[in-house]
Amino acid sequence: MARIAVFNQKGGVGKTTTALNLAAAIAARGRVPVAIDLDPQGHLSAIAGVLPSSPEASVYAFYRDARPLSGLVAASSLGWPVIPAHIELAKVDTQFGKGPNVLNRLRIGLARDGLGEAGCVLIDCCPMLGVLSLSAIFAAERVLVPVSADYLAVKGAMQVDRTLNALSRVVGRRIERRYVITRFDGRRRMSWDILETFKARFGADLAESRISENVSIAESPFRERDVFAHAPASRGAADYAALHEELEATGFLGEAPGPAQREPLAAVA
Repeated sequence: MARIAVFNQKGGVGKTTTALNLAAAIAARGRVPVAIDLDPQGHLSAIAGVLPSSPEASVYAFYRDARPLSGLVAASSLGWPVIPAHIELAKVDTQFGKGPNVLNRLRIGLARDGLGEAGCVLIDCCPMLGVLSLSAIFAAERVLVPVSADYLAVKGAMQVDRTLNALSRVVGRRIERRYVITRFDGRRRMSWDILETFKARFGADLAESRISENVSIAESPFRERDVFAHAPASRGAADYAALHEELEATGFLGEAPGPAQREPLAAVA
């Protein structure tokens, strides 16, 4: 199974919600996803009930103290393991710069510890392009980009696409990506207009599955549950199940690119 970075430079698009529910769908099929929370806000960690009180128990200790990732894995209330975040992660950019050592660290750490071999590694990125998101993208084989069905999100998605294309030149291969529309409201003409815009702009990189605006999806994080546990018969659960099936069927959750496609990275200016 692959390593997937869930990333968007714009907040409020359903990034953490998508990481949460995709991990739950993978787990429901008998695999063991490992979620890494690389957002200093720690929303995924909080939902999973593993928000640590000290940075030493979080992924920050991996960056600061070179602690093995395997030693930071925590059992969660969601039924699958999480490497939690801490607010101290916000200091990583200023502490380590953007040299190849820090940008390669997560990629090397995941390979060394063999995390996700029985399932998938899902990395919930912070909504900005800094050291944390860059190291996640470089460590991942693929990038999943949730985009809400509104005008500003469309502009943000275009910027994400330019960013991934620029980073592809750094890693020496095209970064495989999939855009998924969230908060889709079929009653609004704008949602359909945005869908057509995305189809024209992203083509096969746009997931056919869409995540509808749904109260169960909004409620489930508050209940510290994924949507399948909170409201298994809801439209939100059906949408995320469909997204998982599509990503599985198209190989997006499958095997990673070969070693020749994962060379060490150069520094990023």
